[in-house]
Amino acid sequence: MSVRNDLVMLILYIYFCYRDQIVEMFDHAYGSYMKYAYPADELMPLSCRGRVRGLEPNRGDIDDSLGKFSLTLVDTLDTLVVLNKLDEFEDAVRRTLRDVRLDNDVVVSVFETNIRVLGGLLGAHVMADMLRQRGERMQWYRDELLHMAKELGHRLLPAFNTTSGLPYPRVNLRYGVLNPLSRTGTESDTCTACAGTMILEFAALSRLSGEAVFEEHARKALDVLWEKRQRGSDLVGTVINIHNGDWVRRDSGVGAGIDSYYEYLMKAYILLGDNVYLERFNTHYNAIMKYISQPPLLLNVHMHNPTVSVRSWMDSLLAFFPGLQVLRGDLKPAIETHEMLYQVTKQHKFLPEAFTTEFRVHWGQHPLRPEFAESTYYLYKATGDPYYLRVGQSIVEKLNAHARVPCGFAAVQDVRTGTHEDRMDSFFLAEMFKYLYLLFSEKNQLHFDIDEYIFTTEAHLLPVSLSTSQPPSPTAVEEDLFTYSCPSTQTLFPNNPSFAKTIRDSYKYLTGVGRAFHASPDRCVCVCVFMSFYCLYCLAGQHDPVYLMLLCNSFHQCLSFNEAHEGVYRVKLVAEVTQTPEEEVVPLIVQLISPPYLGRTVLTAGPAKFGMDLIKQEHGTSPYTACGPIENAQELSGHIALALRGDCMFAAKARRLQEAGAIGVIFIDHREGSNSAETPLFQMVGDGGSTADITIPLVFLFSQEGALLTSALEDHNNVDVLMLPKERQLVEQPLYNSASKSFKGGGGVEGLLYPILGIP
Repeated sequence: MSVRNDLVMLILYIYFCYRDQIVEMFDHAYGSYMKYAYPADELMPLSCRGRVRGLEPNRGDIDDSLGKFSLTLVDTLDTLVVLNKLDEFEDAVRRTLRDVRLDNDVVVSVFETNIRVLGGLLGAHVMADMLRQRGERMQWYRDELLHMAKELGHRLLPAFNTTSGLPYPRVNLRYGVLNPLSRTGTESDTCTACAGTMILEFAALSRLSGEAVFEEHARKALDVLWEKRQRGSDLVGTVINIHNGDWVRRDSGVGAGIDSYYEYLMKAYILLGDNVYLERFNTHYNAIMKYISQPPLLLNVHMHNPTVSVRSWMDSLLAFFPGLQVLRGDLKPAIETHEMLYQVTKQHKFLPEAFTTEFRVHWGQHPLRPEFAESTYYLYKATGDPYYLRVGQSIVEKLNAHARVPCGFAAVQDVRTGTHEDRMDSFFLAEMFKYLYLLFSEKNQLHFDIDEYIFTTEAHLLPVSLSTSQPPSPTAVEEDLFTYSCPSTQTLFPNNPSFAKTIRDSYKYLTGVGRAFHASPDRCVCVCVFMSFYCLYCLAGQHDPVYLMLLCNSFHQCLSFNEAHEGVYRVKLVAEVTQTPEEEVVPLIVQLISPPYLGRTVLTAGPAKFGMDLIKQEHGTSPYTACGPIENAQELSGHIALALRGDCMFAAKARRLQEAGAIGVIFIDHREGSNSAETPLFQMVGDGGSTADITIPLVFLFSQEGALLTSALEDHNNVDVLMLPKERQLVEQPLYNSASKSFKGGGGVEGLLYPILGIP
């Protein structure tokens, strides 16, 4: 058997193992719900019981998802088919028809009920009908789920009884909105996503049932949002008045409150074939890329003044956006933002519910959201880059390590402490396991052709054949490369999955986490694979395991790592056949030369990937923020500047300080207590664009070393320093000339010194 065949078999084996692990995790979560919670809406995984609305403490808006209709069961139905659990699917459909009632006297969220319950019923009907038509099973099925979906659709329709056509945010399943018994109907506002995320489910219901009323109402709501966009920026706000259409909150982004509005414009075109939706999406998308996208960040702006960011943090719901960019074919910014998100998960284990532009925790919760896994799936399918299998692997491992509990999986209350919350939302089963399973599956391993379906925002499956059920509206649109097509791997990445790596590398150390991998041979586990001549070694690295495939001995036994380390084949993570070694981070130093230090104080510093290369040249600082105009530029000229990390990118700070006349920059970490002894050095990276214009030397000090330097400045007002590679530091007391600011040290090292300065 050839080495290449063994590698292919190894890759397939690891694929199989991860799919099996994901199925086992699903069984644990779904089985726990069915055992401890059903027929309640959700599982409380810490209490091992069901969450019944009215019997547990009220959680506010979160509880609006609960309608006493076995939410988790309905939301999970089509996941069972994706994971090829057809017996369980058939049983779950029978339970749904027998037990689920939709006429309860409960006030529910129109948005959540639409995407979770109506979408769940439609997705399950589509799957049941597909299985019935194949003649394999479900021969007893007579469209009962579609009838339930139609009933629910009619119970949601009263929410659209407004003067504008925008729906009320809540409806009583039994009494509607305006009935005296409804206990709702007093609201005046709704979020953009709440009003704009109805078209897929409502249009599918219309085209499957033949009742046009649902699609008409959903389309009317989209028409209103389109008409109310800010014409100058083509952006929409976050909250709108449902009666007069005035914007209540005018901040605009791609995260919470707006997210799925953009998603549904794009997917409505794919599902329904109507060019109007694509035209609107492209208009909005161009505005997003012009104002909101600051690669790799996506920052909210004011819709009327979009050049101004309105907050310095991002919410985790925007993690869906790289996947949407993949659907449009705009891969570069998708890769950039996804990599930023991955670096945040490395730092905090999961995506915090909100995090700052410096990747610190803003809100610490993590309710097991699936959007990051969703974008990972789309990027892997678009690029074929096995890097994204590694990302998927990390998601699986972190869920098992930090969210798994005896009765399911528990949301994380605070990623900083790892404490759990007694909560397992239905979307965890509806979305997370679909995307993870599909990530590690090839098309021919699925029970149906996944390309014939579009995912709703809740990952329910609707057939794209619905676009032929009625003619699309003819509308001319401006064409470009990606206007009418989803990305083609062969067109965009012909035999070149490494394309994405060239984009990601600029953001590898964005959060300050990570360094070159060094294997720990004493921590490896090895097994012989397929009784072949190769062993699989798993090395427990700093952040991710690395697999090495090395020769067995003549008895088909694995050698010790030290005996086998000369083997020539290395497989990193799941599917990479070759591995480009990580760059070594060469430590630099900041050496204080002026009296009273005279070279005796040496601070370890990290390098930058841009600016002057201090390995070849050396340069002799309270700190600047350097994210705005430099007010004392005249004083700064000819000095080395101190700059605090934070609020904007390293490259942006460096440019401003260089333009102000600084001849070098020492960045200081804003994270209290960080130090070079305990924290791996990393290389500062640019902002995604060219950094060739930055020519001054740049180094990075952790906060403890930075405190020593700023303390020296406070004590002596003027401190002269050297910035140079560690191995070239002065080990003998230099001859220091205070008048000329020159020095002469051991080994013939000599040069000029420069003082340090910061913003007053």
